[in-house]
Amino acid sequence: MSVSLKMMVIGVIGLALQVMAIPAHAGMEAFKDGSAIKGYGQIAKIESQLSIPKDMVFKVAFDMSKAAKPGEVNRNLNTLARFINMHLAVGVKAENIQLAMVVHGASVADLAKDSFYQGQLPKELANKQLVNANKDLVEQLVNYGVKIYICGQSAAYYGLDNASLLPGVEMALSAMTAHAVLAQQGYSLNPF
Repeated sequence: MSVSLKMMVIGVIGLALQVMAIPAHAGMEAFKDGSAIKGYGQIAKIESQLSIPKDMVFKVAFDMSKAAKPGEVNRNLNTLARFINMHLAVGVKAENIQLAMVVHGASVADLAKDSFYQGQLPKELANKQLVNANKDLVEQLVNYGVKIYICGQSAAYYGLDNASLLPGVEMALSAMTAHAVLAQQGYSLNPF
């Protein structure tokens, strides 16, 4: 065997050993349903070094401007479920988790009844009569106590009125107004 062929074989063996040494990722198998918001917000058990003070109150506002793909749950709404489920799992009291979601832009349709939702679908999907996949999650979040505010300016742009909102979702003058009021009430803005 020539020297260059030997070097190539050694290189291939070395690469194979490196690939085998890469740790396996747990992936989605590590994520399980939480206790509060059923079917949404799957969480993984974590050995965290950041301790949560015993009586910590989480007052957190989230922002949502991107609509989900037609017929799918909005990832930002699922984030609320994950936040609730993971903090309950580590012993935070339910009454100490106070969340709000401010919704604007095209995502307002994800918080609307089916009749409005279907009217916002792309033309190629208009005849499929897709239902708003967010309804069950929104109902669970509202029942938990999450405040959900729609930007009135975005709603006006898209023709969304109060009667078309899912139960428990409220109209605000604007997203900017909702965030300002929530900040005055002591909510921190989640950066993602």
